[in-house]
Amino acid sequence: FLFALSPSLTETAVANGDTRTIYLHHAHTGEDIAATYLVNGQYDSNVLKQLNWFLRDWRRDEPTNMDPRLFDVVWEAYRGAGAGNQVINVVSAYRSPETNAMLRSRSRAVAKYSQHMLGKAMDTTMPGMPMSHIREIGMRMQRGGVGYYPTANTPFVHLDVGNVRSWPRMSYDQLVRLFPDGKTVHLPTNGQPLPGYEQARAEIEARGDGAFVTAP
Repeated sequence: FLFALSPSLTETAVANGDTRTIYLHHAHTGEDIAATYLVNGQYDSNVLKQLNWFLRDWRRDEPTNMDPRLFDVVWEAYRGAGAGNQVINVVSAYRSPETNAMLRSRSRAVAKYSQHMLGKAMDTTMPGMPMSHIREIGMRMQRGGVGYYPTANTPFVHLDVGNVRSWPRMSYDQLVRLFPDGKTVHLPTNGQPLPGYEQARAEIEARGDGAFVTAP
């Protein structure tokens, strides 16, 4: 799945005039969509609107403008894991501030300033696909946040296009196994950056694809 780890895959998609279709099933509404959101390297605004509605805050029937880069990250992560055109199950996407506050009152795992409120995050799962695999691919891409929830009723992974980070943190040794060259901005449990942290940070910022790193 090395092709999915190339930081410039989205840029390559645009240059090559790629067409991408994402197949989603919403766990809460029961709705399905086959969305060809990228056509000849260009986002299709009509399809993006359909995705905005599909990924709405289902509790309030309230959509927002989802960040299309998120669809690329989800598409690339699952393609990289070998899922091909299989259907991705959406557990959560856009959350209104009201819904986020309600969920936050129930669980400490919900961030006050969640990327879900910005239309920049999706929680997904896929039957038969180990979510640990999606987590690792998402982390290697270094395009945003990666959250791993293996103890949820249905294990899922959170992917977003906010700052590059991951939780729960891996141990230093686990991170070294994932990044043998040490080039990552993900921080291990001991808080000690890997040797290539600064190089990785410079490369992420040089890509110009909107990914960014906040100081540890």
